[in-house]
Amino acid sequence: MYPGNQTSENQSSSTYFILTGLFDQTKYAVFLYTLTFVFFLMALIGNALLIILIYREPRLHTPMYFFISQLSLIDLLYICVTVPKMLIDQITDDNTISPAGCGVQMFFYLTLAGAEVFLLTAMAYDRYAAICRPLHYPRLMNPRVCRLFMSGYWLLGMFDGVLLTPMTMSLPFCEFRKIMNFFCEAPALLKLSCSDISRYEMFMYLCCVIMLLVPTMIITSSYALIVRLIYSIKSTEGRRKAFATCSSHMVVVLLFFGAGIYTYMLPRSYHTGEQDMMVSAFYTIITPVLNPLIYSLRNKDVTEALRKLIPSRMRLRNVVNGKT
Repeated sequence: MYPGNQTSENQSSSTYFILTGLFDQTKYAVFLYTLTFVFFLMALIGNALLIILIYREPRLHTPMYFFISQLSLIDLLYICVTVPKMLIDQITDDNTISPAGCGVQMFFYLTLAGAEVFLLTAMAYDRYAAICRPLHYPRLMNPRVCRLFMSGYWLLGMFDGVLLTPMTMSLPFCEFRKIMNFFCEAPALLKLSCSDISRYEMFMYLCCVIMLLVPTMIITSSYALIVRLIYSIKSTEGRRKAFATCSSHMVVVLLFFGAGIYTYMLPRSYHTGEQDMMVSAFYTIITPVLNPLIYSLRNKDVTEALRKLIPSRMRLRNVVNGKT
């Protein structure tokens, strides 16, 4: 069940791509498969539960929690784009993917990744407005503004997918089409091209500068203003609350942007296939698991909403069972 998937490689035609997978060429394949499946379930349950809590609890109907629910939705879709196929391929012993399937996977992956970049930027602005402009916050972050932000980061994410996916998939690829990754990621596909891709690499690099560095500058500026304001607060309790409001988002930003900058902006000489795969696994599998934990365990409003939800479910079950 868990060999190196050599049969699919021998049987696949040159028109198909072969995904390496996380479990190839390792004696711990069963353990890694089980661990990945557990992480997948944790990401599904954690993000779905956070979305439900924010939707059901009136106290959580604020711009900050609206953006958190959007982040959970993106993470939910994010992990579903890459992990299910990898798990199914390992069971069926067929790790091939058609060019069309590869393009669809890449498009959704790039769209969701781009949307998350700009969503995290919007969340940083929301924290700046809440802490530095509290009197103007209801006007700065009213429902209409939140909807505009939502439309903006989804459209920008889709633009990223529409721009890079056709360009990548139109490159001429060599006959040996083994992708050193468990899903169709643009940097891994570039290594399979038989043509001069220096111009494309420069174009992708410039796109990534815009997609990563510009939001990074906005986020850094927002938090620089927040930190300056926090240190002007004389009350220790006030400082603690202000830091607590921002700390969860700062952790998520560092995890996601750090992995993205490594993958898309560092020169190819700094990369190896194994390192790229581990980084990809981190921000496509581990990050969707960590995000709901970061925002729930450190947030009293979310934990209280969860306590309210659990007893209500228990009371409903008791009524169904005929208990009082």
